[in-house]
Formats: sequence, C-alpha cells, structure tokens
Amino acid sequence: MTVAEKLDSLNRLQLIDSEIDRIRTIRGELPLEVQDLEDEIAGLDTRIAKIDDDIKAMETELSDRKNANKESEAAIAKYKSQQDNVRNNREFESLAKEIEYQELEIKLNEKRSKETKARIANKKEVFDEAKERRKFRAEDLVSKRNELDEIIAETQAQEEKLEKKSKTAIKKLDDRLSNAYTRLRTNAKNGLAVVPVDRDSCGGCFNKIPPQRQLDIETRKKVISCEHCGRILVPSEGEEA
Repeated sequence: MTVAEKLDSLNRLQLIDSEIDRIRTIRGELPLEVQDLEDEIAGLDTRIAKIDDDIKAMETELSDRKNANKESEAAIAKYKSQQDNVRNNREFESLAKEIEYQELEIKLNEKRSKETKARIANKKEVFDEAKERRKFRAEDLVSKRNELDEIIAETQAQEEKLEKKSKTAIKKLDDRLSNAYTRLRTNAKNGLAVVPVDRDSCGGCFNKIPPQRQLDIETRKKVISCEHCGRILVPSEGEEA
C-alpha cells in the first residue's frame, strides 16, 4: 500500500468507528444506569439477607431465654418444695440462696429479652425499608432494561455490521499503524485517532498547524501526526490530492 492508500484506509476506518460511537452514544448512560441498579439491588439483597439472619438469631435468643425462665421457675418450685422437708436452718438458707439466684436469672432474662425485642423491632423497621427500596429499584431496573433493549433492538444490526467492517478495515493496516490507531483511539475522549486539517488547525485538539506541515499533509507522501495531541492528520475533503 502507498502512503496515500494507508491514509485513505485509516480515514475510512475512523469514519466507521465514529459511526459505531454515534450509535452507542444514542444509548447514553443507560448501560451504566442498568449496571448501577443491578449492583444496588445485589447489595440490597445481601443486606436484607443479613438483617433477616440477625432477626432470626435474636428470635432464637428470645426463645432460649424463655425456655431458661421456665427451667428457673421449675427449679424454684422444686427448691421451695424441698424447703418444706429440710432438717436444719443451714439447708433452708442454702435452698433460699438457690431460689434467689434463679429469681435473679429470671429478672436478668426478662431484662435482656426486653432489650432484644427492642432490637428486633428496630431491625424489622430497617428490614422493611430495605425491602421497600429494593422493590422500587427493581421497578426502575425493569423500566431501564426495557428502554435499553428497545434502543439495542433498533441499532444492533447496524452496529454489528459496522463492527465487522471495522475489523476488516483494521486488518488491512500494518501492525505499526493499527497499533498506533488503536492506542490513539483508546486515549482520545471522543474516540478520534484520525482527524482532518480544518481551518489550518488540527481537527482533534484545534491547535494551529504550520503552513509547511499542512503542505506535507496535503501531498499525502507520509503519515503525519499532530505535534500537540498525536492524532494522525489527513487533508480535509476539499483539499485531498
């Protein structure tokens, strides 16, 4: 390929890729919005599951304390029955201490149970809020997905056709040029690796190009890059040799 043919190939490749960019721009931020919603819902699912596990653990704790109180009440009844058959004051006092200990255990369990019930109520409130938020975000996700699917359905065939053209076009370039083009396109915010000279300026960064350099670009005898942004420069359509 001559240098002129290489420049033509680069320019055609850029036009194809710019059209792909235009199609993807139509989708706007929708793909990112969909991804953000999916991530948020996944996070909410994890949070909801954790809160549910916490509530179940606290309910198990309540049940254990309730059972412990029943055991303490049974022990108190047994000790009081034994007090009726003691042989001396020492045995009576010993049983009285056991009864007092079990009564303290009951009070402690009741206090802890009250605190646990308050924590459960708070957790359930947070749980309900998270579930409600998940419901709304899931509805948003369905809406955004439908919107995105509609846009993709309208443009997918065209995009796939252009992507095939782009792959075919870049294969025609030598490795040095294709690598340079890919690097420039990746680094450029607007995806432009090849730009025309427009009003004596680079069509990418808009810096002025010296007259002699413009002449070299117009003759298309070598590949010339912008000294400021590094983009490959081609003549404007009206100036091509």
